[in-house]
Amino acid sequence: MKVRCEACWGVVSPGLAAASVSTLCLLPPVCRGGGEQMKAREMCRKVGYPRDLPQISLIFIFVNEALSVILRSVHSAVNHTPAHLLKEIILVDDNSDDEQLKGPLEEYVNKRYPGLVKIVRNQKREGLIRARIEGWKVASAEVTGFFDAHHDTFEVERYENSGHGYNWELWCMYINPPKQWWDEGDASAPIRHDPTPAMIGCSFVANRDYFGELGLLDSGMDVYGGENIELGIRVWLCGGSMEVLPCSRVAHIARVKKPYHSNIAYHTRRNALRVAEVWMDEYRSNVYLAWNIPMENHGIDYGDISQRVALRKSLQCKSFEWYLENVYPEMRRYNNTLFYGEIRNSKVSHLCMDQGIKENHTATLHPCHGWGPQLGRYTKEGQLFLGPLGSTGEDTRCVVDDQLSSFPQLINCDRVTNAKQMTWHFSQNESIVNQATGRCLEVVPANVYFGHLLILQPCTGQRWIIKNTMKQ
Repeated sequence: MKVRCEACWGVVSPGLAAASVSTLCLLPPVCRGGGEQMKAREMCRKVGYPRDLPQISLIFIFVNEALSVILRSVHSAVNHTPAHLLKEIILVDDNSDDEQLKGPLEEYVNKRYPGLVKIVRNQKREGLIRARIEGWKVASAEVTGFFDAHHDTFEVERYENSGHGYNWELWCMYINPPKQWWDEGDASAPIRHDPTPAMIGCSFVANRDYFGELGLLDSGMDVYGGENIELGIRVWLCGGSMEVLPCSRVAHIARVKKPYHSNIAYHTRRNALRVAEVWMDEYRSNVYLAWNIPMENHGIDYGDISQRVALRKSLQCKSFEWYLENVYPEMRRYNNTLFYGEIRNSKVSHLCMDQGIKENHTATLHPCHGWGPQLGRYTKEGQLFLGPLGSTGEDTRCVVDDQLSSFPQLINCDRVTNAKQMTWHFSQNESIVNQATGRCLEVVPANVYFGHLLILQPCTGQRWIIKNTMKQ
C-alpha cells in the first residue's frame, strides 16, 4: 500500500489585501518553463487515467485563515477534481477566533455546495497533526487527501522534481531523484523507492483504511513538525511505500505570520525525540546530536510513547538500520561520536568555539548559544567537527592545524591530505592537542570582538569541555 505525495510545491507570501481577491480567481497553469519543464508538462497531458478510480475525501485544515483563501482552496478542489470521484470536502477548523470563519463560511459553502462540504470544529486548539486526525475520523471515501487550506495562489515558485528527505533534526528537505528515474526519461512517472523516504506534510493522499491500520499520525505530537517524517519512516518500516507524483501539482501559500506557536522549532524538537525513541533504535543518538540535546536528563517531556511502541510491535515493523540501508542510504550517520555540543574553554566559559563566517574557513570564538554554528563533535577517530549536521551532504567541517597558520582552519575533511593534521588528542576537561604538530587549541586575550582569539600555540595546559557525552 502506498502513501502518495503531490509535487511542484509553490509558495507565495501575500498580504491580507492580496489574499482577499475574488474567491473565484482562476490561475494560469503552474510550473511554467521551457526545456525539461515543457517536456514534463506534455508527458503529463498524455497520461491516461481509468474512470473508475476510488472516491476521495479532501480534508483541509485551517485556523484563523482568511475566508477568501479557504474558499479559493475549496473552489480549486472542486474545479480540478472529477465530480464523480469527489465524495466530500471536509474543512477542519482548529478553533479559529475569526467570526468570518463561523456563520459566513457555513452559509457560503452550504449554499454553493449543498451536501458536499462538511465543517468540523475543534473545541480547543489541537494543532495540525491532531486536526488532520479529526478530519480523517469523519471522512467516508475510500481515499483521503490531506491539505492545508491555503493552496490556491496567485503566483508560484516552482522547484525541480524531487524526492522528500530530511536531516537529523527531522526537518523536511528535497533530494534529487535517482539516476534510474532520470534515465527513463519519463518526467510524468512517480518518483519511487530510495529517493522518497519521507514527505512534505501539507499535501498527501492515502487509502483511508490503510492509514488507520498504520496508526494515522502520532497524536502525541504537538502542533506540527516531524509528523511527516515519522509517517514516512513508519510506512516504509511496516510494509508500505511512498512515492511523489510529478503530474499532481499542488501550490501552497507560505504564511508570513504563523497561527500557532511562534517558535515551531520548540515543538519539532519534542516531536523529533518521540520519533527517535520509537523508531530509530541505536540511531536515535543522531537526533539528540543534531538538536544538541543530552541523551540523559534533558528535561524535555516528549510524552507517553508506549502506544506507539506497541503499534510498532503489532505491525511487525523492520529495524531502522534496514530503512537506512534500503530506503535512505544517502543519509549520513554519526554513530562514531564520543562528545558533542558547545566547546568551551575553562578560561572563558562564556565563549564557545564557532564556525564563524563560512567564507573565512577559520574557527573562532563567539558568545555561547548552542545552535548549529557551535555544534561541535569529537569522534572515536580523533576528528573534531564544527557546524550543523548534514543529511545527504556533509555540512560540518574538520578543525585542522595546517602547520602554517596560527589559527585553526575549517576544511572539508576529504580535502585534508595529511590525516594527522585533522586528528586531535582530547579527553573531557583536558587540552586539545593536534597529532601532527603537537600544538594546542587555546584562547588568548586580544583587542577584538568578545575580547579573545582562538589560536594554535605550544600547549600551556588550557582545558576544554564539550557539553555532551554520547550514550549509545
